[in-house]
Amino acid sequence: MLKKAILSLISLTFGFSLLFSGTTGKIAGKVINASTGEPLFAVNVIVEGTTLGAATDMQGNYVILNVPPGVYTVRASAVGFKTVRVTNVRVSVDQTTRVDFKLEEAAIELGEEVVVVAERPLVQRDLTSTSSKVSSDIIAKLPVENFTDIINLQAGVVEGHFRGGRIGEVAYMIDGIPVNDVFSNTYAIQVENHAIQEMEIVTGTFNAEYGQAMSGVVNIVTKEGGERYTGSFSVYTGDYVSSNRDLFMNIERVNPTDIYNFQGTLGGPVFKNKVNFFLSWRYYKNDGWIYGRRIFTPYDSSNFSSDDPSKWYIGATGDSSYVPMNPERRLTLQGKLSFKVTPSNKLNIEGLYQRRFYKIYDHNFKYNPDGDYKRYQYAYTLTLSYTHVLSSKAFLTVKGSLLYNDYQQYVWKDINLYPDPKRLQDASNNAFLTGGAQMWHFFRNTRTYIAKVDYTNQITNTHQIKTGVETRFHRLWLREYEIVRDERFKDRFVPSLPPRTAFNNNEYLHRPYEFSAYIQDKMEFEYLVANVGLRFDYFEPNGKVLIDPDHLPSDRPLPDSLFRRAKPKYQLSPRIGLAYPITDRGVIHISYGHFFQIPPFEFLYTNPEFEIEVGRLKSKIGNADLQPERTVSYEIGLQQQLADDIAIDITGYYKDIRNLLGTQIHQYLNVDKFARYINRDYGNVRGITISLEKRFRGGIGATLDYTLQLARGNASDPDAEFLNNQADPPIEGNKQLVPLDWDRRHSLNFTISLGQPDNFVLSFIGKIGSGLPYTPAFQNQRTAVENSDNKPAVYTFDMYFYKLFKMFGFNAQFFVKIYNLFDIKNELEVFGDTGRAGYTLSMIYSGRPRGINTVEEYFKRPDFYSEPRQIIFGISFDF
Repeated sequence: MLKKAILSLISLTFGFSLLFSGTTGKIAGKVINASTGEPLFAVNVIVEGTTLGAATDMQGNYVILNVPPGVYTVRASAVGFKTVRVTNVRVSVDQTTRVDFKLEEAAIELGEEVVVVAERPLVQRDLTSTSSKVSSDIIAKLPVENFTDIINLQAGVVEGHFRGGRIGEVAYMIDGIPVNDVFSNTYAIQVENHAIQEMEIVTGTFNAEYGQAMSGVVNIVTKEGGERYTGSFSVYTGDYVSSNRDLFMNIERVNPTDIYNFQGTLGGPVFKNKVNFFLSWRYYKNDGWIYGRRIFTPYDSSNFSSDDPSKWYIGATGDSSYVPMNPERRLTLQGKLSFKVTPSNKLNIEGLYQRRFYKIYDHNFKYNPDGDYKRYQYAYTLTLSYTHVLSSKAFLTVKGSLLYNDYQQYVWKDINLYPDPKRLQDASNNAFLTGGAQMWHFFRNTRTYIAKVDYTNQITNTHQIKTGVETRFHRLWLREYEIVRDERFKDRFVPSLPPRTAFNNNEYLHRPYEFSAYIQDKMEFEYLVANVGLRFDYFEPNGKVLIDPDHLPSDRPLPDSLFRRAKPKYQLSPRIGLAYPITDRGVIHISYGHFFQIPPFEFLYTNPEFEIEVGRLKSKIGNADLQPERTVSYEIGLQQQLADDIAIDITGYYKDIRNLLGTQIHQYLNVDKFARYINRDYGNVRGITISLEKRFRGGIGATLDYTLQLARGNASDPDAEFLNNQADPPIEGNKQLVPLDWDRRHSLNFTISLGQPDNFVLSFIGKIGSGLPYTPAFQNQRTAVENSDNKPAVYTFDMYFYKLFKMFGFNAQFFVKIYNLFDIKNELEVFGDTGRAGYTLSMIYSGRPRGINTVEEYFKRPDFYSEPRQIIFGISFDF
């Protein structure tokens, strides 16, 4: 008997392969004799349908590391005992799922089995900071289009701002690899919802393995092919249906092809038990809800110089057709190959591709829509991941990836197509443009090469050590220029490029790099769970900075003697989180951490030739010597299960934010001025979140998230001091803390799902928020302190219904989604003199514009309001 147990233990120790770190969870527990309560040694605990498993030690404990997120059946078996199977075991990223077994003695020949159905615990005892896990089955029940819709439902998140932080303070990860474009530090590429296995949204403190983020982490784990073939295909179509015809031009014309979407997945084995694949794709087209009218073309010329409107000359050659002015087209492709090289070695190869075209509405081009910018994005990632299992308690992962993001912005790529820029001056203020085009070209691309190694070791039943190193090599290229007149031709406009030394013609290529290392210990005791870690970050900007920016000559280019090399930056970041179970249904958690990140790289390398435009303050220059921005975060919270299917989470937090990016004004040649980026802004955030969850049971499930938050700082925009000094007269910068632009004091989000998931579901999302702050002003002059008043509150309600049925032998689903169900006109932007989006005193005090529109027509701003009601119908098939 003992010999069999030892052999069983050896086979479990070396015979099971494990998967990937940073994208997986852990199953742990204890196996005891149901009759005596004594721990059982050498019991085989296996995750069915996988090669994952472990054997219990002398104390009856077992640990199964690196289990991909999902729902599993876990089986415990031993000679002389009934086999016990626990079904519906849900595993989440970076968390321990506890599955304990009580085995009953039985005769060997009976082969008896006991089946237990597990429920996901509503209180996670090892959760040491605020983190939300959203699985694929939850996503499938909600009216959401993109993963950002799910993020914005979380407590403490306001339109991409995590707990009062600036945009660009969040790390986005796909299968453990960062996908932030370091130019802007926002995500470069997105995963479509139907390819997500689980998404973790960390809004509180986070572990030492995560860097280059101050406000949060979004960790997405994608689906992987299994041992049987599965697939899906979905198509939907729709349009905006609204009664607000006076605000949204052409909204009364409903065309089901204005919005359409095709998407699908396919996965399964290539070679059984050796190679699996998973593919997903999506094409999305939306013409948008804001239309212009092609009354003019960019080449048209008008003359409104006369005081007598009857003598105005209006040259309009457009076809008067309606033109979408905020459309989007997006194609996303994803593929993953998984190779089980040996029982202890696994290789994943993954690719993600995205191509996108879109426009952003510019009100001035409403009747000259072809003159506005077109924007193109092309991005892809290639990732290679290798896992080597050293023992049942230790494994090593090695990952390498390439992230490429290309962005282009122009009206026409061929500069010879551009009209005379004087056409932009034909109409007066408060009048729509009657000709002309945007004259700048903007091109940039970013390549990021990442290599990382992580080692995990469950050295004891209570200590899991994780350590790793990572390097990131970046290549940033930018080219921007303005189309100008070729001065050799006096009688006509001939497009040309400015000289390379001019302020309006810039190009750079920089190759900064980063190195980081971390170590963390997750200690799980019966009475306490602790996450303790330390992170080291090093950054080499590979740039140059001015030695004395206050004394610059007028000659360009500047000599090398005026520069010095930017210094490398490094810092240590301690992190600690504690979870203390107070009862079997309640846990208190406390966390503290220092979080650093380099500012977006665009601010390091802006205006690479340090060219200063003469005249009033117009120019900004970058600073490759910027220090890392810093946040110190504190958090305390309580998880409490109130009933078998209801739990509440209450968390209070405070963030002290320093070294934020700002601008400093410098004098140039005693006449002109320029701005230079420095670390000067600061702020703090305090708040409380209350989350209530009702588990989906008895045909109903619900969540409720409330946030009370005060986000204050000396500036919301890194360019605030620059913009203040551009005003006439200049505006003095804030000497005290003021509400930040995204300081939504009260936020309430809720979801409700009704029905039976295997038959039909009706679900709703509601979002209610107090108004964001704005600065009272009259005729562009401030009349009060910055952000001292608030916009109107906002309300949004979305609906989703689906019905399952059989068609052609497939599982089919008919669905309807309605966004902004009640067609509410939320005022997202307002006029400073009234605090409303629909009215300004300028309608009274402004004279008649020199153009084709009335002043009332010009101040009717569809872009100040939220999207009108959107209705889509679709059908999907899966097998």
